Amino acid sequence: MTVASQEILDEFREVCRIPETGIPLPKAPTYSVLLGILPAICRTLFRVRYRGIHRVPKNGPAIIAANHTSHIDPFCVIMGARRRLHYLAKDGHFKRFHTAIVMRTTGQIETHRESGASDALSSASDVLSNGKVMGIFPEGTRSRRPLPPYLQTGKTGVARMAASYPNVPVIPCSLVGARNVMAPGDKILRPWKRVDISYGESVTWNDWIVHPQGGGQSKEMLQAIIESDDAQQRIALGELYRKFTNQVIGTLASLGAP
Repeated sequence: MTVASQEILDEFREVCRIPETGIPLPKAPTYSVLLGILPAICRTLFRVRYRGIHRVPKNGPAIIAANHTSHIDPFCVIMGARRRLHYLAKDGHFKRFHTAIVMRTTGQIETHRESGASDALSSASDVLSNGKVMGIFPEGTRSRRPLPPYLQTGKTGVARMAASYPNVPVIPCSLVGARNVMAPGDKILRPWKRVDISYGESVTWNDWIVHPQGGGQSKEMLQAIIESDDAQQRIALGELYRKFTNQVIGTLASLGAP
């Protein structure tokens, strides 16, 4: 077996590519202002502790993948990253007045469940193609398990995004204690409860796909997938997406995600 060349990796990327919608990202002129003010305020009011913030690149596209147990999770991730993160938010959040203000002020992206996962991923593709940071919860939704472990099986959207942008870093981010501040179904914040947020080492799809402990693919194996028919490609890619996603979830668990 031979090591995959950049040419093969580029061809493989075309097999995995998620098309963009072509719709401009939401304008949110106040987002940057809020990022300059709110992190210091939140760290004063809440017991939030961050580790590994230096692992979030200051420029360029990135994917931050975090576990999800509370409504406060996206805000915790954004405050630590100190960059404009975009999340895919269900349309219901844009219909309720109090949540719509937050969604539009921070430039989050409205998605409709009836339009399907492909349209949602195309919206995510818009974020990365514009050099921005995409926030994602690989589990797909908040965990409502009454007892730990809360971490659920991941959905493969994070892997499909990584494969479509194979040189963009995927940064795992674990949140520990957020559920104690505001559990699913709660309407009360408990700011005295501690939250620990850790950003782990990043990985790109191109590094992962050829790594023996990652995708383990050689030049010949990738070429075989490229040359196979649509049905065979779906099976092969599905297996790789599942393996990547499982490893992301595993990394979150190793970082302490409950």
